[in-house]
Amino acid sequence: MTTFDVINPATEMLITTVTELDASAVDDAVHTAARAQRQWAALAPAERAAGLRDLAAAVEAHREELAALEVANSGHPIGQARWEADHVRDVLTYYAASPERLSGKQIPVAGGIDLTFAEPIGVVGIITPWNFPMTIASWGFAPALAAGNAVVVKPAEWTPLTTIRLAELAEEAGLPRGLLQALPGRGDVVGEALLSHPGVGKIVFTGSTTTGKHVMTRAAESVKRVTLELGGKSANIVFADSDLEEAAATAPYGVFDNAGQDCCARSRILVQRSVYDRFMELLEPAVAGVRVGDPADDTTEMGPLVSQAHRQKVASYVPDDAPVAFRGSAPDGPGFWFPPTVLTPAPTDRSVVEEIFGPVVAVLPFDDEADAIRIANATDYGLSGSIWTDDLSRALRVSRAVAAGNLSVNSHSSVRYTTPFGGFKQSGLGRELGPDAPLGFTETKNVFIAVRESAEP
Repeated sequence: MTTFDVINPATEMLITTVTELDASAVDDAVHTAARAQRQWAALAPAERAAGLRDLAAAVEAHREELAALEVANSGHPIGQARWEADHVRDVLTYYAASPERLSGKQIPVAGGIDLTFAEPIGVVGIITPWNFPMTIASWGFAPALAAGNAVVVKPAEWTPLTTIRLAELAEEAGLPRGLLQALPGRGDVVGEALLSHPGVGKIVFTGSTTTGKHVMTRAAESVKRVTLELGGKSANIVFADSDLEEAAATAPYGVFDNAGQDCCARSRILVQRSVYDRFMELLEPAVAGVRVGDPADDTTEMGPLVSQAHRQKVASYVPDDAPVAFRGSAPDGPGFWFPPTVLTPAPTDRSVVEEIFGPVVAVLPFDDEADAIRIANATDYGLSGSIWTDDLSRALRVSRAVAAGNLSVNSHSSVRYTTPFGGFKQSGLGRELGPDAPLGFTETKNVFIAVRESAEP
């Protein structure tokens, strides 16, 4: 039996060891899931809705436990971790309304009646990242279960604990055994087994663009459906006519949330040249004010990076000669800490072009609206972004011109479970969340029923 260690990123201490599954165990899990799916899909829609509400209630009852696990395993501040547990509950509650509303259509045709049905795919495989383990898992499993599927989740090796506990809670809440399973293990073993398994009808993957391309290639071999949520290099565009004080005060939280380990992080701040110097004056105290420290402390706003290997990767973007404008603070001693860092690099610097996935932001000037749009779109990614302006017409023009899937005006909000989420370009394929998400876990079946003409005169 092979195991892997799970480390607390704030203390570098061992939390626990987790058993790695092999391809044979994945095969067993998929077959178990298929049996559970048939049982689940045979239930009346109202019964499936009740099951999802029961799981939401179980998450609510175990809120503090789940939050504590995320603090220890991922280094998320306790306030954020509680929000994440609440978010999982809310996502389940939202999609509990779907089973009774997942209807097909009656299409007018000649010679009979034509009906469509939204049939469940069967077994769905979800491969989640290490940055937001339980929330991103719920974005997949809640609508998939609502649509009548079973789900097997492969959590990231670094942060598997909340996903494992959620799968346990599903069974404790009364869902059929095996309907929601966590399959911890290595990506090149468990992930590959899911990609190649003939019993898995769809893969939902969140992670790097490089790995996403591999997932897409492997899924194509058996024509599996895929949803991909990949990398980002989002822009926070600050126009001169905006509320500059608010734009500067909120900018750190648009990029340093979760220590910058966020696909939606606004890791490029574009500031109109006429207010660039004033914005930087306002930004410096805002960055210094970000409270970095013990994730278990209620006042902490930013915790550590997830691992030593990732800290080294982030640090590679800030060499000794990097154009550092200013930094925030971070604890000394054990833990994978990295201070909030603001750079003023050349437009071609790798810190401007590549996804850093850490608390490092590049600030660049622009001349006018067209220049801002050009710089914002000068990336392979297109996931999210913010636009700060008091001109409504400009807000609409720029929102339509920036090639990204999720934009906010005078805000850094990216994700609401009630609205669709996904990226343009190499930031992904398909959409998660929103009212239509369950349809992404169904196949459309068309049925024509011939109607004979009456033999009566």
